[in-house]
Amino acid sequence: MKLAPFPLAVAAALTFTLAACGEDQPSGAVSPSASTPTAPVSTPAEPTPSETPTEVGPTQRTKSELTKALLELKDLPSGFSLEPEDSDDESAGTFSSPTSKCKTLVKYLNSEKAPGSKTSAARSFSGSQEGPYIDFGIDSMVTTKAVRKLQTSYKEAVESCKKVTMRVPGQGSSPMEVVEIPAPEFGEEPFAFKLTGTAGPLEGREFTAATTGIGDVILSVSILAGQEGELDGATEAAVEKARTVLADS
Repeated sequence: MKLAPFPLAVAAALTFTLAACGEDQPSGAVSPSASTPTAPVSTPAEPTPSETPTEVGPTQRTKSELTKALLELKDLPSGFSLEPEDSDDESAGTFSSPTSKCKTLVKYLNSEKAPGSKTSAARSFSGSQEGPYIDFGIDSMVTTKAVRKLQTSYKEAVESCKKVTMRVPGQGSSPMEVVEIPAPEFGEEPFAFKLTGTAGPLEGREFTAATTGIGDVILSVSILAGQEGELDGATEAAVEKARTVLADS
């Protein structure tokens, strides 16, 4: 199953750990199947505190440049597969809500690219039919000011919306609780939130997402049916690669 990427090798080689921290899982999480790939648990480095970026002039990015800045299959632990790029994928999950306060968040969750993006690129991976499903997206916003504005808007959208409905073709719809969570401290002004199915076919399933700035671009990482610690590891790896590639371009 594919989700919208927005609402995700460095130098010689870059890998990241997508492993649970011990055997305990967060309440309501779905245990991964035996076929779900994992990597050895490693002691993470101390995260670099996020900083407010220095304002720079407009920067134009090409789709090819942004695509190179995304993680590739070789950067992930063994067992993952690359999801085909298909914007008309009928299996894609969609979000809705009858509440006007959730209008902005629903719009962001269903967007294939960041609102206001001039150029975008995305890549999706799956561990097995049971998950995890990981989407990476990167969008050129041209200026750091535009990145900060969108981050603020996204945060306000999550704060004002408590519940949305996620519909998955062939499975049905589920109400999902919306809560902000501590963001992985990578990139600039990072923000993260979690959706948890409270009933229906997705009851207990969790969808976590993080967005963060890297100068004039905004990076998004989203995970469905993941485990504790995966969002941090995926975000760290994605930020490091994007910074390296974009700095050299």
